Amino acid sequence: MTKQRLIDKTLDRLVEEIAQTYEGDFGINFIDATNLPVRGKIIEVLDLLFELLFPGHTGNKAVTRSNVRYIVGDLLSQVYTELSEQIKRAYQYQCRIENCVDCDCTERSEKVTGEILEALPRIRGLLKGDVQAAYDGDPAARSYEEIVMSYPCIVAIATYRIAHELHIRQVPLIPRIMSECAHMRTGIDIHPGAEIGGHFFIDHGTGVVIGETSIIGRNVKIYQGTTLGAMSFRRDERGRIIKGGKRHPTIEDDVTIYAEATILGDVVIGKGAVIGGNTWVKESVPAGMTVSSPGPELVYRKQKSARKNGDD
Repeated sequence: MTKQRLIDKTLDRLVEEIAQTYEGDFGINFIDATNLPVRGKIIEVLDLLFELLFPGHTGNKAVTRSNVRYIVGDLLSQVYTELSEQIKRAYQYQCRIENCVDCDCTERSEKVTGEILEALPRIRGLLKGDVQAAYDGDPAARSYEEIVMSYPCIVAIATYRIAHELHIRQVPLIPRIMSECAHMRTGIDIHPGAEIGGHFFIDHGTGVVIGETSIIGRNVKIYQGTTLGAMSFRRDERGRIIKGGKRHPTIEDDVTIYAEATILGDVVIGKGAVIGGNTWVKESVPAGMTVSSPGPELVYRKQKSARKNGDD
């Protein structure tokens, strides 16, 4: 048997073995249906939206006062076309799961896409406050441009603010795809279901986790490694997790949370409170309080010389 015939036979066998694993409707199979939203297309839409939200900071075209309306119009047109298609696919997925037969997925997707575009001026206003919070809160920040172009928190927060608008309109799949793209890019994990007020700043950012039902007020500053998580999950009589319900913290206005703090459960951190680094908080904290944990005891020893006197 020639080498080519051997390769062909092996391929035929593998094709059959892999195709057999596609039988049945479970987990990682999704066939005999309209294709799901395309991850790459959603990333492209995010890039287009970033061009609209931060003109002149991204994209390939110079934005001037003479061409700004043309560029905005062109970007809006592209976003509308691409986003409405992906939202339609998400709705078609939902219809299949829910056995819906009378939904007009195209009309629904066009309506939601229009609402997202209408929300862009408001989102820009929120992001302006977030950039200002970063500038005011980071002594290393030299300019607004530096923050927009290099700070991972701006990527994560801007993506969150877009994804949140889709989430509250109950668009399936796409909000989480967006938020997880930002998570992979920045190391910051913000669930699109969280509610976050204006002038929000995440300093450094790596390892921050903000859970689905978290509520964050205005002028909140969070440092790297902070977790706003859940304590435990309710389960039904069969031991399955019960979805939904408030299970993450509420952070009121003007709170600062330092590095590696962990705040768990449906607790309230009161206005103006300070949560120290490396703390573990499972109870509500009154307004204006500072929470800290005793630091580890430090032991200092004088280093012994690695060489004896007279050694080379």
